[in-house]
This record gives sequence, C-alpha cells and structure tokens, in this order.
Amino acid sequence: MKSVLIHVCCGNCIIYPYKVLKEKGYKVSGLWFNPNIHPFKEHQMRLFSFSYWAYKNNFEFFELDYDFDSWLREVKYYEDRCFGCYYLRLRKTAEFAKNKYYDGFTTTLLYSKHQKHDIIRKMCEELGKEFGLNFVYYDFRVGWKEGIEESKKMNLYRQNYCGCIYSCLLYTSPSPRD
Repeated sequence: MKSVLIHVCCGNCIIYPYKVLKEKGYKVSGLWFNPNIHPFKEHQMRLFSFSYWAYKNNFEFFELDYDFDSWLREVKYYEDRCFGCYYLRLRKTAEFAKNKYYDGFTTTLLYSKHQKHDIIRKMCEELGKEFGLNFVYYDFRVGWKEGIEESKKMNLYRQNYCGCIYSCLLYTSPSPRD
C-alpha cells in the first residue's frame, strides 16, 4: 500500500478526497499547515472542525505551527497572492512528505471549486519532481456536493471565505446596506 500525505485546508474539504484516496488503496495521513487563515480565531475554528472529523475517522495528521508572519512575508512578493500562498503551503507539504518518507502527496485545495485548480496542479507536479515524490492527482471537485452533504450531516463548521486576510476583508466586511 502506498502512503500519501494530503495537505488539509479545512474539515469540509477532506471528506471527499479522503474517501477517494482510501478507495484507491492509499494509506492516507494529513498535514495541517495553514498560516494564511486569518484571524487566528478562524484558524482555530477550522482546525477544531478538522480535528473533530479526524477523530471520528481515526485519521492521523500532523499540525505545523501557525506562522502568520511567514505567510505575510511570502505573499508580498507575488502579484497573485494566491500563487504565493499555495506555494508556501504546498512546498511545505512536499518537503514534509519527503522527510517522513511518504510515497506521494496531494492537497484538499484540489477539491474546492473556488481555488485556482490548474495552478495548484502544475505547482504540485513541479514540487513532486523537485522532491522526488509522486504527486497524487485527482480532480476532487467532482465530489463537491457529496462532501458538502456529508459535512452538513456531521455539523462541521462551514466557512464562507478561503481564509486569508484579503478574502476575510472581502467576505466579512459589512455590506453597504448594513
């Protein structure tokens, strides 16, 4: 059985990818590394939701430190902040997978219809080559509705923005009518 490390962005987004990877015969573990999520309270709510799901599914995962300052330093160099954010988190995932002797890696970012799928895929392919790892690619978006329904049944916390300070300001600011 091949082992795969999956970068996890939230409890909702792990449900369908985990199901697919298990059905394909992978031994799956997770990595929680999301210094992009702001404010810290939001980070903790998402981590708690994911931890609850992990507990219910006997899912092994590793948690790296929340380092918002490193995220800010990373994204400021990119015109497309999403690219910098993906790069920081996915590079850390590939590096962690290599250091812990996983056969491959992937990410729940490939589940969301709101993320830049093609950029994420290309980036992971390149990181896989760089680190000598198999990038395990699936277009998890096909299970979008299934994952949502399951997360609702479990009463998992469901966020309304990607997590970063920029999207936080966009989606949580009062509307002009308020």
